Amino acid sequence: MSGVRSPFPRAMLTRLETGRIVVLSLLLGMLVGGLGIVLRVVLDVVLPWGAWLTGFSPPGPPGEGGLLMAFGDALPWGLLFLPFIGGLYAWLVPAEPGAPYSQLVRGYHARGQWPDVWTGFRTLLATVIAHASGLLIGRDSAFVMVGQIGTRLLGRATRLDAVESRTLMLAGAAAGLGTALHAPLAAAVLIVEILYRRFEFEFEVLMPCVLAAVAAYAIYGLGFGFSPLLSVVGAQLPAAGQVPLYLLLALIVTLLGWILLFAARVVPSAWTDGWLRPVLGGLFGLLTASMALLSAPGVLGDGLGWLQLGLNGFLSEKVMEVAVWRWLLLALGARLAFGGGLFPSVATGGLLGVGLGMGLGLDPAVSGLIGATAFLTVTLNVPVGAALLAVAWGGDTLLPVVLVAAGMAHFLSGETGIVPGQVRSRAVSGAHATPTFAPLPDTVRFMAPRSPAQPAAPIPFDAPADGQAHEGAAAAPERELYRRAVPGGWQGTKLHLVSLPPGVEIVGIVRDGTVRVPRPEMRLTADDELVFLARPQAYAALEGLLRLPGA
Repeated sequence: MSGVRSPFPRAMLTRLETGRIVVLSLLLGMLVGGLGIVLRVVLDVVLPWGAWLTGFSPPGPPGEGGLLMAFGDALPWGLLFLPFIGGLYAWLVPAEPGAPYSQLVRGYHARGQWPDVWTGFRTLLATVIAHASGLLIGRDSAFVMVGQIGTRLLGRATRLDAVESRTLMLAGAAAGLGTALHAPLAAAVLIVEILYRRFEFEFEVLMPCVLAAVAAYAIYGLGFGFSPLLSVVGAQLPAAGQVPLYLLLALIVTLLGWILLFAARVVPSAWTDGWLRPVLGGLFGLLTASMALLSAPGVLGDGLGWLQLGLNGFLSEKVMEVAVWRWLLLALGARLAFGGGLFPSVATGGLLGVGLGMGLGLDPAVSGLIGATAFLTVTLNVPVGAALLAVAWGGDTLLPVVLVAAGMAHFLSGETGIVPGQVRSRAVSGAHATPTFAPLPDTVRFMAPRSPAQPAAPIPFDAPADGQAHEGAAAAPERELYRRAVPGGWQGTKLHLVSLPPGVEIVGIVRDGTVRVPRPEMRLTADDELVFLARPQAYAALEGLLRLPGA
């Protein structure tokens, strides 16, 4: 049987597909940048209400208009609301699908099976409420959720295939994170790196993430400026005699982060994932309120403002007390989706670094950034992204030392972390695994490809017809099953009106969890999945046609 001829040469198809991804990435970045402006306005409105509720306003990062001082005293009656808010957050953000980063990672490895947009809005609402009340939720989580929601909205306006959907979901998250960090390049690397526990990347989607993050930050900066999130002035490369002390500091912070990973497992997952989850969330809120009232109000908020004070050398010896309390909250709340974002880990590690640096007589700015890099590397498995983030805030002169700190932390901490859904490597990711199919009716038979005596030469899309084929060409491979979502242009269409290239046939429709025999009058919906029977070259030609604009 002859290969299927594509109406376009392979080179032209590649250029069209690449150009489409570039355009969609830029459009998505602009959309997320606009949504980020809306989110920033909402946060500016609700944060004062949270401060009024608890009676305490922690310092904020200067890049987001925060003031480098705390206001008020923690009010007992106001802090009594924290257990209620903690329970509400744990109820609104169940273990499955989890917090924004968990949804992103799990959905990608499940081949694009992300929660619906309403679940995203519910998660965003819970994140904003918890962050505004002072619980251990970073504002970066809200921006990452906005990026994912933006991708879903873009998907409703355009026709995205499965590959584009997965790529743009990561790009949207990078766009949201870039606006939160004021560092789009670091955000793009963080997103493609956070998927795996090993030192591996989703390098195929790095450029769409960069494009979306840069476009989003450009739009967001028009509204709120382009100043760095944290202001670090005068950070210098350590002298040769101080390098061993900084390495010792990074080693201690790495050890504390490694201990945290084991401490986070103290509470059984059967409790945190079941009906006790809201109760434990309430107890976490009560513990936060007790710490703030009896010991250290510095535990309120995501901690970036306190880190800025520490980097500037404005914190006293109490910095270690605040750092230890925040470390304890992060260890106890990780399984309840508290502290799962970047900012809580950055602040905790940075404050630990500042405190240790004061004891060792080191520069607090360099100590804090090294501590933040090492701790973030351990908790989220993002050594390169953590180093780039420290450089974005502290300057290029710190690149050698933070790279060494990140590499050492990643090497010593092993392959675990606090982000549910991370997998060990690309080899075990569902995004790169051979697709599996639901049970099919008896009328559909799976034909596994046979191993030919001699390997067959690949047949290009524009291969000649039978009469023009070279003599002695290898036999075409056996037909295989392929499963994909209904293309946007086919939704609402009756099955007999769908046009397929030669050699491709629809043998099943997955609807409501079952595989149904296709009928000519069946009308396709957005929730359906199609099961095709085709040879690899024929199905590749179909996918190439579906990716063309207007398909």
